[in-house]
Amino acid sequence: MAVVSSRSFVCCLLFLFIVVSQASAQYNYVYCDNNEGNYTAGSTYQTNLNTLLSNLTSNTQIDYGFYNFSYGQNSDTVNAIGLCRGDVEPDECRSCLSDARDNLTQLCPNQKEAILYHDRCMLRYSNRSIFGLMETQPSYYMWNANNATEVYQFNQVLNNLLRILTGIAASGDSRRKYAAAKADASNYQTIYGVVQCTPDLPQQECYRCLVGAIAEISACCSSRIGARVGRPSCNIRYENYSFYEPTAYAPAPAPLM
Repeated sequence: MAVVSSRSFVCCLLFLFIVVSQASAQYNYVYCDNNEGNYTAGSTYQTNLNTLLSNLTSNTQIDYGFYNFSYGQNSDTVNAIGLCRGDVEPDECRSCLSDARDNLTQLCPNQKEAILYHDRCMLRYSNRSIFGLMETQPSYYMWNANNATEVYQFNQVLNNLLRILTGIAASGDSRRKYAAAKADASNYQTIYGVVQCTPDLPQQECYRCLVGAIAEISACCSSRIGARVGRPSCNIRYENYSFYEPTAYAPAPAPLM
């Protein structure tokens, strides 16, 4: 898959290089934000950041894949969100977030705000409040190099699938806003789709985030047999193969009318 950030072209090239040259790190996109300021090695902020991320990734009380915690006081407060894909088991989720923590603090060694997207999880932290806010940047998108056959029908089935999943995910509760399902297109093509929001978002904000992400798919990746968009507050992905585990949170969509 190709990967492109919706930030500047220079930023795109930088992180395209990171993703391609460090495939062993197994993340899709990293963004180190200098706009919120930097911290110095050994500072109180760094100590709070390390403590928060360590507590987050070792927390065994949460079994639904969403972590949102703060640590510290005043200007040294750190806020973090960890989100795992809805089908990921708790142990695998914590392992993914632990790897994300290690990669993120190495690649962004002094930025107070940073985010990392992985296939199975997303981790972000900041010195500002990030809870309950619908945020669309920084985002990235990736696509499969191959085109679908009978593109019109493929896109019609895909859009219907993502629309149904968006409604299901947005109506989720404060623990999980996730939906996954498959739909059959033409020529024996099956589309597998996943949509998800951070569960701290209100229903309408989750819906709005996902609709915007779907619009990005239409702009960047129309007719591709697989693509994804990652945003801080939501993400979507579809493929022509199964990439998620069936769960109780993955109801089948209604047939295309």
